[in-house]
Amino acid sequence: MCGIVGYVGPREAVPLVLEALRRLEYRGYDSAGIAVHHGGELVVLRAAGKLVNLVDRAYAAGLRSHLAIGHTRWATHGPPSERNAHPHTDRAGHVAVVHNGIIENFRELKAELQQAGVVFASDTDSEVIAHLLAREGGDLVAAARRVRHRLRGQCAVVAIHRDNDGCLVAFRNGPPLVVGIGDGEHVVASDPAAVVALTDRCLHLEDGDLAVVTSGGVTILDATDTPVQRPLVVLDWEPGQVERGGFRHFMLKEIHEQPGAVAETLEALLPQQRGGPDFHSLGLDPEVAQRLRSVHLVGCGTSWHAALVGKFYLERIARIPCSVDYASEFRYREPILDGTTLVVGITQSGETADTVAAMRLAGSLGGRVLAVCNVRGSLATRIAHATLLTHAGPEIGVASTKAFTAQLAALLALALALRAARGGGHEALLERARGLPYDLQRALETGGAAARVAERLERATNALYLGRGALYPLALEGALKLKEISYLHAEGYPAGEMKHGPIALLDEHFPVVALCPADELAPKVLSNLEEVRARRAPLFVLGDPEDGRVSGLAEMVVPLPPLPWPLLPIVAAVPLQLLAYEVAVRRGCDVDQPRNLAKSVTVE
Repeated sequence: MCGIVGYVGPREAVPLVLEALRRLEYRGYDSAGIAVHHGGELVVLRAAGKLVNLVDRAYAAGLRSHLAIGHTRWATHGPPSERNAHPHTDRAGHVAVVHNGIIENFRELKAELQQAGVVFASDTDSEVIAHLLAREGGDLVAAARRVRHRLRGQCAVVAIHRDNDGCLVAFRNGPPLVVGIGDGEHVVASDPAAVVALTDRCLHLEDGDLAVVTSGGVTILDATDTPVQRPLVVLDWEPGQVERGGFRHFMLKEIHEQPGAVAETLEALLPQQRGGPDFHSLGLDPEVAQRLRSVHLVGCGTSWHAALVGKFYLERIARIPCSVDYASEFRYREPILDGTTLVVGITQSGETADTVAAMRLAGSLGGRVLAVCNVRGSLATRIAHATLLTHAGPEIGVASTKAFTAQLAALLALALALRAARGGGHEALLERARGLPYDLQRALETGGAAARVAERLERATNALYLGRGALYPLALEGALKLKEISYLHAEGYPAGEMKHGPIALLDEHFPVVALCPADELAPKVLSNLEEVRARRAPLFVLGDPEDGRVSGLAEMVVPLPPLPWPLLPIVAAVPLQLLAYEVAVRRGCDVDQPRNLAKSVTVE
């Protein structure tokens, strides 16, 4: 959630750290700060609001250093303010720290420190770390080794000391930290996006690890203080992928990148030269497919909506019983798992705290664990038995777009592979799925129609999204996108459930957005649309504009092509994303960094 950066090396640290923080803006934040080893002292600058406020101060101060740490904060303890922004220091300015996570025992630690005469300067839980490290003495490494075991909860910490201008110390338990390996220089960050401008090589710290980072090298100690080696990961991201590339917003750029993202994901998971889907192409053991009796899909937010579509794929195509859980709830129902159960954790970042926790639980209970993930080497991929890697590239906009459609493509590939492993075939569907990139390209042409609907929605205060079958999860996703980036309240509902409550809300001021596919569900959806029009609610439909039944009921129709049902959810995502984007722009909202939201939710 918070963004962390630390640099040590021969170059000027301040511009490098500020640029890395800029690459982490997409994670969501309310304040920012930097600590610099300058003139034998630690100089700390903080600013509330946007990063540019900090940048102006930092360059005006003329700070020069080869060692610095920086932070973008998403408030958990204490309101958003300059006072609560990171980095935090002890009273004497010996130690500066940046922190991501929640220290569950910070009240006890704070009381202990206050009894010893320590005066606190902020309302945060993070400040206790700086005071604890400072009270351990001048050896930062020894201090960190002791202090990390006193912290309960989840934390990722990077610290520097006034008396050592060539070293930073990092440790983690929960939230991610990566160490970028350069040529005589190193960077520590909470996200690979901050590393790619410096190097494409990095190490992922594991829970309990402590890293001592200098310009000359990296030493890692595990939770028992034993030196360990962590595998080197080569990032397949390019620095240009985390730039807007001429688009007004990252979200719009990423909407337009979906044809390529889905094409690369399908080619990686269903390579044409193999002639069809199989478990080998997915990196899975074919014997697992023969033993499987059920599949559990877990995710959060948009990934949960992908899981709902995945349930249709797995049950209707692979003919395997499937359940879907919010990852945050999965642990609390005492799931019954064994070696015949496949648990699939769906997470764009691979670091979503609740999803990772659900995957760990599934593994401990004997289930087979699979990750559907967009980040190679992330925590989810390291704890899973196997990974379906989506090839969407870095997703910077907080509201997920291309990662979602790539997840759907990966889940479709999984269902097709399971079907093939059990002696079934879906050759026609497989061949048609290879044309998805072209369908998505045509869907991007609905931007004009989406903009016209947005003109009607921008002044609304509520909206209802309706769908049936595999398009019901898309109604949920469309409503979520609208809420996330335009702050317009919207709810997604199964169309057949409308008369069981939500219909009471409808009047001429309550718009409805409905998905009406040209398939066997069309008559039932049309019946629901008749009910909407009878209440005089403004009605906008994603469907066939040439169908007189649809155009006769709807005020506007956004084209939705006739496709096999498994492909419709992937293509329908595009006009829903464009609609939410257009509404948000018209309402003057911050599309890429919506208020109160973070891209990667790495704390529970």
